[in-house]
Amino acid sequence: MAQAPVLIGTRGSALALTQTTTVAETLAELGSFEVELVRVKTEGDVNRAALSQIGGTGVFVAALRESLLRGDCDVAVHSLKDLPTAEANGLTIGAVPARVDVRDALCARDSLTLAELPAGATVGTGSPRRAAQLRAARPDLEIVDIRGNVDTRLARVAGLVEGGPGDLDAVVLAAAGLSRLGRLDMVSEFLDPAVMLPAPGQGALAVECRTTDAADGPLSRALAAYDDTASRLAVTAERALLYRLEAGCTAPIGALARVTEKGLALEAVVCSDDGTRVLRRYSSTSQADEDGARALGVRMAEELLAAGAAELTELAS
Repeated sequence: MAQAPVLIGTRGSALALTQTTTVAETLAELGSFEVELVRVKTEGDVNRAALSQIGGTGVFVAALRESLLRGDCDVAVHSLKDLPTAEANGLTIGAVPARVDVRDALCARDSLTLAELPAGATVGTGSPRRAAQLRAARPDLEIVDIRGNVDTRLARVAGLVEGGPGDLDAVVLAAAGLSRLGRLDMVSEFLDPAVMLPAPGQGALAVECRTTDAADGPLSRALAAYDDTASRLAVTAERALLYRLEAGCTAPIGALARVTEKGLALEAVVCSDDGTRVLRRYSSTSQADEDGARALGVRMAEELLAAGAAELTELAS
């Protein structure tokens, strides 16, 4: 009797389908099983309001998780930065594949860089984190809240996409998504983390499964083989920081951890929404395992709270 294919849940956007297809093909090769994609529509796909208005954290995730728990799919693929930091009962992140480019990318008219944009230039983003750091770096710019898929956002930039509205001077998008969609030719500048720290988990994927399926079997072994230790440690530290701050993925908070020769290093920033106040901290640990990564994230969050992070932006803590 033929083995049933492993069902891989995905959102229906071009970016989600692209990254899920890569995950599905890799798992199929590692586990020597057939796979089949299952498209799931999420709240974030159908509601065009600002993310901060519709709940932010989890709007791209909840429906996929419900499909997993119902058994409609066996694996769900998420952009890790969209994943809530609280544990989901019955579910496990079975694999964090090797992380790709963590940076944000400016896509501007006439190939302008951030420094070259004229005063009053309009820059579109749906991310309060990007908006706050843009305002901190260039308070003379006009930041415009936008939604939509990658191509829709690129079309908003004057002269960038033929036939687009072209009503903005630039947009900021994740370099990882542009790369996966083959749109890196649209980038006028990759923004250095010194200017714009990425969202916790940016550039990484989370391959989630039911906890019972993570214990044993071909899928479990394929997920274990797919997991990248350095990437998992980095995102564990970043997400521990976010969890301790009790902040969601829409908060103006950036974080970036890296495995180093000496262990694990973490840099984080908390901004006021208008970018006029910025708290930035750096720390490291020699304990390069998941416990060490979590402890590093929590310690930095405590330092940020002690320095007044809760006065800069709305934090549950």
